[in-house]
Amino acid sequence: MLRSYLETLGGMVRLGWDTLRSAPRRPFERELWFEQLFQLGVRSLTITNVTLLFTGMVLAIQTAYSLSAYGGKAFVGDILALSVVRELGPVLTALMVAGRVGAGITAELGSMAVTEQIDALRALAADPVRKLAVPRVGALVVVVPVLTILADTIALFGGLAMSVLEIGQTRSYYMSHVLGALSLRDIASGAGKTFFFAFFIGTIACFNGISARGGADGVGKATTNTVVVSSISVIISDFFLTKLFLLLG
Repeated sequence: MLRSYLETLGGMVRLGWDTLRSAPRRPFERELWFEQLFQLGVRSLTITNVTLLFTGMVLAIQTAYSLSAYGGKAFVGDILALSVVRELGPVLTALMVAGRVGAGITAELGSMAVTEQIDALRALAADPVRKLAVPRVGALVVVVPVLTILADTIALFGGLAMSVLEIGQTRSYYMSHVLGALSLRDIASGAGKTFFFAFFIGTIACFNGISARGGADGVGKATTNTVVVSSISVIISDFFLTKLFLLLG
């Protein structure tokens, strides 16, 4: 059991290294990149924005309710801004991407693996890592930070709506507290994590897809494994990345 886990981990690390090594090589597969940027980025906007919109709304209400006994309603904007930008925004966006995009990549590549299309690429002297993994992992590294920043903005506007409609604050009062609480370091810390999250999700999804065996049942198991492992990797790595960025700050 332990040996199997270590072999899987080693395979993911090797695929990640091969992806990094192959990414700068020419010629660039522009059409593949643009297709993956659209499929993985644009089509993920709805799920990430809706998730963070209602997260911001709920967090504003809960924060106001919890702090009302201590006279802390005035700090709803400060708490919301820091918690969303530094933690909730990057983590929730990555988890939504892991569920939607990670599963999709694994299912797509897994179907290619069980129908021997990947073996056909190797027979034609084409590198599967360069053709399949690099565009997908690279596209995720590009789009996940953008998705996170957009989702953070939507979450803050959700908090604004609740602050005005439910708590009774003015729009200018809420925004002044949000902008006063945030610094460039906070934004960089939250966005910086997403590059690592995206790389982990993409590498795990591509590895499970390429190594899928056993027909439709094997593809299903690989897809489930991708969602579970990538979600856990996001949560665990968030702890270490938070410590790292705090030390660097």
